[in-house]
Amino acid sequence: MASEFKNTTILITGAASGLGRSLSLLFDAAGAHTIALDVDETGLALLQKASSSNLRTSPCDLTDTEQTEHVLKQLVEETGGIDILVNNAGVTSGKFLEELTGADVDRTFRINSISHFQTVRILLPHMMKKQSGHIVTVASAGGIVASPRMADYAASKFAAVGFDEAMRVEFRHRNIPIHTTLVAPFFINTGMFKGVKTRFSWLLPIMDQEKVAHRIFHAIRRRKKRLIMPWFVYTAYPLRLLPLTLFDAVGSFFGISRTMDDYTGRTHSPDQTAD
Repeated sequence: MASEFKNTTILITGAASGLGRSLSLLFDAAGAHTIALDVDETGLALLQKASSSNLRTSPCDLTDTEQTEHVLKQLVEETGGIDILVNNAGVTSGKFLEELTGADVDRTFRINSISHFQTVRILLPHMMKKQSGHIVTVASAGGIVASPRMADYAASKFAAVGFDEAMRVEFRHRNIPIHTTLVAPFFINTGMFKGVKTRFSWLLPIMDQEKVAHRIFHAIRRRKKRLIMPWFVYTAYPLRLLPLTLFDAVGSFFGISRTMDDYTGRTHSPDQTAD
């Protein structure tokens, strides 16, 4: 494992399950002072048992602004500041637009995008004071191309992608030496998107959670600015130059519009889970 993470404090949201759990264990094994944050206290307890004594868990409901601010400020006071922030927590409803309730939309945006603003707003001043830091935004390929039954999820992930870009250009404009990494994967077999399917698995495979976690780990290690998985998702950028009718037709051909047809999701899902 990468020895450069020793003596580094890393905070990972949505760490009790899925991708966040895998990332927490990877950084813990690399010697980082890892803080796993999630609303799911049972999942955090299981993570603690699977990790070293160096990993710390911190229950927090990211939909609660006051609680989030209190928990993060306390962590900063106790640790001296966070070196790497991984905004990974994410949820989805998997409903058609007219089926979404106001509570569904509010919850999705609070966790998938607004929480990014909150965590960065609280932790950034300490990074600026130290003149170092790294902010990782775990968005989604759904934040690049939308599909049915994902209106709230896609919109919130589009917001997360835009937030990463806004941070990057603002830090560059102000000569702030803080790194950013955008992560935008296609569907991962974490259970969050149970039932999703892909038409051409050799182009758009349902990805393995552990392999994705390792790729993110090494992207952070190399301070890579953007990690989109798989490579085929990159074609969305030039395809957007097409007229919308053709763009939508291409998406339909590759099965993007039917990925969620058999979606069931988790049978029991915590409020905040890993993508």
